[in-house]
Amino acid sequence: MSKFLKILAPASAGTASVLTLAYVLADQFVVDMPAPARVSFVATANAQEAEAPEPAAQARALAEAPAAAREGGYGLGREALPEEIAAWDIDIRPDGQGLPEGSGDVWTGEEVFVAQCASCHGDFGEAVGRWPQLAGGMDTLDRKDPVKTVGSYWPYLSTVWDYVHRAMPFGDAQSLEPDEVYAITAYLLYLNNVVDDDFVLSRESFAEVEMPNEGGFKPDDRPETELTAFSNEACMEGCKESVEITMRAAVLDVTPGSEEGEAEVVETAIEVEEQAEAQPEGAEPAEEAVAGDQPTAAEDGAGTASAEGADAEAAPAEAADAAPVEEASAGPDPELVAAGERVFKKCAACHQVGDNARNRSGPQLNGIVGRSAGTVEGFRYSGAMEEAGAEGLVWDHESLAGFLADPRGYLKGTKMSFAGLRSEEDIAAITAFLEAQGD
Repeated sequence: MSKFLKILAPASAGTASVLTLAYVLADQFVVDMPAPARVSFVATANAQEAEAPEPAAQARALAEAPAAAREGGYGLGREALPEEIAAWDIDIRPDGQGLPEGSGDVWTGEEVFVAQCASCHGDFGEAVGRWPQLAGGMDTLDRKDPVKTVGSYWPYLSTVWDYVHRAMPFGDAQSLEPDEVYAITAYLLYLNNVVDDDFVLSRESFAEVEMPNEGGFKPDDRPETELTAFSNEACMEGCKESVEITMRAAVLDVTPGSEEGEAEVVETAIEVEEQAEAQPEGAEPAEEAVAGDQPTAAEDGAGTASAEGADAEAAPAEAADAAPVEEASAGPDPELVAAGERVFKKCAACHQVGDNARNRSGPQLNGIVGRSAGTVEGFRYSGAMEEAGAEGLVWDHESLAGFLADPRGYLKGTKMSFAGLRSEEDIAAITAFLEAQGD
């Protein structure tokens, strides 16, 4: 082998060329070079390279003094420069150590998030397709299908900042400036109801933020509690003759559910949209009421002879019957309600309606038409919304139309960051749909 190498490798060949050839030959013959031969071979290659003249480019690259060879090492490379270390040293600790100077507020974060992140994660962190959901999922970790988001699961804010800084946006990692990372992180906190809409995140305010699930984690004690047990000699007696698959990973997930009293699976944003498609269209009380008041053909024929004599008596009765028919017809147009149900899919990531509707990142909207603003029990509104409700803002057709067209323009400081509906037809349809929802 060594003679073969000497023939193919001229004395002027560099270490890299020789080593490359050696690896090719080793792979070709599937034979590992003995340790003594390896040491001798590398030493000879280094000596040859030291004697050979270095090109100008190589001389410039090796301007820094090479590192002293460690015992048993090859004497290759050099000490890393401070600026090279700094480029890699970007990790952030839970106490904020490592954060750069800078700051970012919630509303700036919304603008950057929509431009850089929403194509995968949705405008409100609800996720697009199979990309991760970033908001919501509170109180779901003990369920069969937990929704793990920044708000429901992540224990430290440093993880959020570090991941956005290090790996996002997808395909253009580390292109964001520190101020942009601060702003995006502040917006994610806001989407998860951790901070208010006037919050500004900086290195100074970083330590003030406490993540909702921080208490759900504990120090890793497996070296003390499990390592010894799994380090013992494996038992190879009494094994089963066959193996039966009892659960699939897609169902098992990372938090197995108990067979006894399994908790209800929480709906994700995608499930809500699917349910919205499956909901029946609104009832049509007006048409039923009119149909019930029309006489049948037999009744019409039998009453012809006495119709003229009964005109005076029938007039009051007809007037009385007309009132409920007209009242029934005053409800939302069923076709408009059905169209509004389709438009509501844009809202379903944050809002719920119907039976068992719950507050999510937005309040449930049952009975919103005619209700004072900012009054859904249990929902944390922005200060602007609560103030508007206290001053008499009621959600009627006119106020809903103005708010849905431009939420932030209509009510400055609102927590709702939806850009708005541009079509008057869509606004009318969704208002009809919301009006059809009971309390």
